[in-house]
Parts: sequence; structure tokens; C-alpha cells
Amino acid sequence: MTETVDHVREHAAPGGHTWLERYYYARAAFSIAWVGAAVTLADSSTVVIATLLLIYPAWDAVANLIDGQRNGGLRRNPTQAVNSVVSVATTVAVAIALTSSMNAVFGVFGIWAAMSGLLQLSTGVRRWKDAGGQWPMVISGIQSAVAGASFLVQAASTEVPHLTAIAPYAAFGAFYFLLSAVVLTVGHRRRRRS
Repeated sequence: MTETVDHVREHAAPGGHTWLERYYYARAAFSIAWVGAAVTLADSSTVVIATLLLIYPAWDAVANLIDGQRNGGLRRNPTQAVNSVVSVATTVAVAIALTSSMNAVFGVFGIWAAMSGLLQLSTGVRRWKDAGGQWPMVISGIQSAVAGASFLVQAASTEVPHLTAIAPYAAFGAFYFLLSAVVLTVGHRRRRRS
């Protein structure tokens, strides 16, 4: 068994879930909560909408940082390290874009979704053999890159994009994180029984 497998599987909780399972469940839960807030508060004040737009990439930065550190350190996990930096830069860029227009914000989100999607794809491919349950992460990464292109098209439109246009992107992210977590949980239980 490789050292990467040890790092991924050694952080087991009392309930038997590995760190990666718990991480994916947490990512799914956050995205579901964000989608709920975005849909519910879409017509709220600009402060509320701005907060939601800033929280999303900021959370991604923190999550990738923790993930990389918990799985052998950032040197061994360069895609998570880069993804964290990209998400921090995105948070700052969104803050700046908010002073301009929602079209500018969607332009930033488009670049971020494409870049973070490719980095997530790379992480999934790298973890595929050792961690298992990565095919949803690979699909999610590809879909994120495609969504990024869609955001860029909306950014270039004469129409002002709405916050709710980001909700499906976040919802699909939640679905894929949840699916990966379930795949890992099922695999873990099968290994315990055998």
C-alpha cells in the first residue's frame, strides 16, 4: 500500500469514515446550504448577495488548503495548493468586480470555475488509484470547466446575470461531492466486512 493511501485512510473517525469521506460530505453540505441561501436570498440586498458571492470561493480556498494539508501536505498535493491560491485570488477579484457589475462578477466566476475544475480533475485523476471514489470528482471537474465557459458567455451578454444562475453549478458540485462520499463509504464498509 502506498504512502498516499495511508495518508488518505489513516485519518479515520470513530464512526469508521475516513478523512476523505468526511471531507466530501462537508463539501456537499456546504454547497447544498449555499444553493439554498442563494435561491432564498436572491432578491435580497446587494450586501447579502455580495456576501454569498464572496463566501463561495473563500470556502473553496479553505477547503482545498485543509484537504492538501490533511493528505500529506501541500507539497505532495500541488493541485490543492494551486486551487487554494486560485480561490483566494478569485475571492479578491470578485470583491473588486462587485464594484463594477454582475457581468464582471460572472467573468471572474467563469475563469475560476474553469481553472478550479481542471485542478479538481487533476486531483481526481491523481487520487484515482490510491483513494478510490474519484470518478465523480473527475466528471465534476470537467463539468466545472464547461460551466466556466457558460459563465463567460453570460458575462459577455448585454443582460445582467442573476445570482441564481450560479446555483445549478453549486448544486452539481454538491451532487458530485456527495456521490464521491457515498462511493467511498460503501467501499469502506465492503472492505470492513471482508
